[in-house]
Amino acid sequence: MLNSIPSDPMTSLRLFQILSPGDDLGEQRSSVAGANAYRLMLLPATIREAAEVADVILVEMNDALATYQSALVWDDHCGFTVTIERSLDDLLRPWHDAGVNYLSVNIYYDRQPWTDAMESATGLRGRLAEEAPYCQLVSRVDDITLANQQGQLAVAMDIEGMNALNGRVELVQTYYDLGVRHMMIAYNRNNLAGAGCHDQNLGLTDFGCKVIDEMNRVGMVVDCSHTGIRTSLEAMARSAYPVVVSHTSPRALVDHERNITDEQIKSCAQTGGVVGISGVNLFLGADAATPEAVARHIAYVAELVGVEHVGISLDFDPEEHASYESHVESTVMEDVDNEFWPQGSGYDRPAQTLHIRHLPDIARSLMELGFTADELRAILGGNFFRVAKEVWR
Repeated sequence: MLNSIPSDPMTSLRLFQILSPGDDLGEQRSSVAGANAYRLMLLPATIREAAEVADVILVEMNDALATYQSALVWDDHCGFTVTIERSLDDLLRPWHDAGVNYLSVNIYYDRQPWTDAMESATGLRGRLAEEAPYCQLVSRVDDITLANQQGQLAVAMDIEGMNALNGRVELVQTYYDLGVRHMMIAYNRNNLAGAGCHDQNLGLTDFGCKVIDEMNRVGMVVDCSHTGIRTSLEAMARSAYPVVVSHTSPRALVDHERNITDEQIKSCAQTGGVVGISGVNLFLGADAATPEAVARHIAYVAELVGVEHVGISLDFDPEEHASYESHVESTVMEDVDNEFWPQGSGYDRPAQTLHIRHLPDIARSLMELGFTADELRAILGGNFFRVAKEVWR
């Protein structure tokens, strides 16, 4: 693609904008370097400097992409739920095409009847092999490694809210056997287990304590996304194993109830857990969801508690959310349920979620902020993988 080097120096400067993730950057960089070495001798000093900057950008892109391709890329939560009407191939292929190695598929949230969780879990298990043969449902950590060696996307499930248990602790084991590997306490509103982030700031209930104990026993990760402050802090203190907040952002950067406080971030880190940064513009504090915005939130958490306690979970739904490149296609929630998405919280504004294909761009943005290759690999998936190795049975 770049074997013919443009003579216009500004075109050279923008070469990085037209590279695609599938290009052989190693060969391109070699060609660019050789051609530019000759041209630089012929250009005025200011233009020569511009060309040198372009070459630096190409080097950074090459390094970021190489790091991304060598990482175990882990998305701990998607923004869609499984239904009979939705093709699994349409839903899952974007992650496979983006080079993601592991995806947790949401099968339920508290607004639904609890039986939907069972139907979604059994439906995913029954349909996955036929509709998305490039995916592998995994049960153990070793299964993830095996799936990746075979070029498959490893898939497990998660639940948003303990209403899915219908008041029965024993269903934790049932869901684990079906493939659920992490469960949130609540989804925005209070339930039998504890408080949601958009409700009264109550604590973990006796039922919630019993559920966490059972999750620890079976090997299911406790997730405090969408959960109230007091409940999440008490859940982190209760759990004997690392806790995650799979998809959120720092409230210090964007004061939204769905985001979490520095105290919550520190408490999560103290358990050995991970805070996953979402790609939703409302929680990133931007009109458009961009890789740079996601990187800025990641950098904040890394600075606060260490790079080993932050990851990425974009909350992307390929059918409902537009790429950040097209603001006019943003989703506007119609007939907003003010119980779960309260008025005045921004849910009536255009919503965007960063497309999963921009994960390499997040890696590049992080490298520009000074993160090393090893740190990028930890953020892209190594940290969540570490938690799975500690918790899963």
